[in-house]
Amino acid sequence: MLRNTRRASFVLCAIILTACASQSSTQNADRDEEAIVVTGERSQDQSTTTTDALLSELPQIQAEQRAPLGVAPPAPVADGRARAAIGGVVGNYAQTTPQPMPGDIDRENYEDVETNPVRMVSTDPVSTFSIDVDTASYSNVRRLLTSGRLPPQDAVRTEELINYFRYDYPLPQSRQQPFSTNVTVAPSPWAEGRQLVHIGLQGYNIVPRERPPLNLTLLLDVSGSMAAENKLPLVIQSMRMLVEQMNARDRVSIVVYAGAAGAVLEPTPGSERSRIIAALENLHAGGSTAGGEGLRLAYALAERNFNRNSVNRVIIATDGDFNVGINDPEELEDFVERKRETGVYLSVLGFGGGNYNDLLMQRLAQNGNGVAAYIDTLNEARRVLRDEMASNMFPIANDVKIQVEFNPTRVAEYRLIGYETRMLNREDFNNDRVDAGEIGAGHAVTAIYEIVPVGGRTFNDPLRYQNERAAPSTASELAFLRIRYKLPGQDTSRLIERPITDRDAVRDIAQAPESTRWAAAVAGYGQLLRHDQFLRTGYGYDDVISLAQSARGRDEFGWRAEFIQLARSAQSAAALPTAQNAPRGGRN
Repeated sequence: MLRNTRRASFVLCAIILTACASQSSTQNADRDEEAIVVTGERSQDQSTTTTDALLSELPQIQAEQRAPLGVAPPAPVADGRARAAIGGVVGNYAQTTPQPMPGDIDRENYEDVETNPVRMVSTDPVSTFSIDVDTASYSNVRRLLTSGRLPPQDAVRTEELINYFRYDYPLPQSRQQPFSTNVTVAPSPWAEGRQLVHIGLQGYNIVPRERPPLNLTLLLDVSGSMAAENKLPLVIQSMRMLVEQMNARDRVSIVVYAGAAGAVLEPTPGSERSRIIAALENLHAGGSTAGGEGLRLAYALAERNFNRNSVNRVIIATDGDFNVGINDPEELEDFVERKRETGVYLSVLGFGGGNYNDLLMQRLAQNGNGVAAYIDTLNEARRVLRDEMASNMFPIANDVKIQVEFNPTRVAEYRLIGYETRMLNREDFNNDRVDAGEIGAGHAVTAIYEIVPVGGRTFNDPLRYQNERAAPSTASELAFLRIRYKLPGQDTSRLIERPITDRDAVRDIAQAPESTRWAAAVAGYGQLLRHDQFLRTGYGYDDVISLAQSARGRDEFGWRAEFIQLARSAQSAAALPTAQNAPRGGRN
């Protein structure tokens, strides 16, 4: 019995010792896991390591060997402490991990905008807005139509479709008044009994030898989402086109951003093209998108190298998919709004699809004294950065605002076609602190109002007590046009005024100038794409094409011929399916 008792005691002691040893090994393994996660190093104390512990540690050792230099690999989650440790390094790891490419999930983002309403002249006779010379909407819509889809309604900004084209408005007589003012009143092609008031501004042009030097900071998105052929590779080709037009007086800097931002080329004379192009061709896509930090660095570099005798401009090329750091549109909007006071202009060039953030691009351009373009092909890059370079790089007038006061004895109702994101309050017109759009050298700006003459069929019932008699001196006036602008470098605006009278009117749309007919055709196309409710029943793309065919004109670059083909594509395109993963509130 004593022998059995001793045997039982020996077994019990062995069990206790085994349990203690197991607990010690577990604690050491826990410490080893923590050391691996936090520092990326294994513990050097292996005195208590067992064969099982070594085997369990092998996957961690292999992960260390595969991990990029300077990046701690994630460890298997064993307990709460290991999970917390992983949480401490995931941010750094994510910034160096390639970002998922956009696939079937459509994450494109557009601002939810309501079409401008019809307004009664008797109660709201004054319309005020900022000019818009952006063209991003036109080429983005072209991309979608070319792929066989109709664009989301909010991707269509009708004024940008109209302003994509050149018009044969007469040039201004003097640079002291940097643009001419042109008005035509013609019958509406899409609504019987209504009229169009077509307003066109034409800026003076500059010859290459007269242009001021450029001081450019190129801010290029090299994140993982930019790896597609129509993104970073197209960005590099586009920037090469721009660089090839630089000269020794110009300066070019390059800033890139992915998980972090950095300067890859300090200010370099434009004549050193091989050096600039070599820096461009060395770029590769990878990582997440810290666009906000890139903007900060680009502006800091532009301010540090600011030249008061040059046009100082930051050009950002991106898909707008900011996902690391500052990415809130309002915060970025506030940042570029503050930076425009430094005298640095901003140009926003959009690329790619699937995750294209149009809303952010528009807000950056509108608040940063800049222009927004969308580059879907090499031909579009050539148009924006070579053919239209002067318009997009050299401003001739800042903070350009238009105000139209309608005569209530002649006009019952009106609506502005497009410019929904550019509307201003009436009091903003005379307030020089309120920002508005810029006009570049050679730019043409077009705006179209649709009006209902007094006595015509209106959308609203007439008011009983608001009848006013016109003064004899204004009886022939339909409206009064006012334009405010600032010359570059000046803080006080200048004023242009002129009445819109019967002398500006034609009896038939076919008698209108070519520019009016073309602008009306593009306006009809934009309204059809947006499904606007103001078009007569039966008005369609055939009507657009017919009017456009009558106004093709010289068409030096083939842009108008392409438009007619796009109208045909829109006529036959299948409707764009609603994105299953995006809320309809913003029409994403």
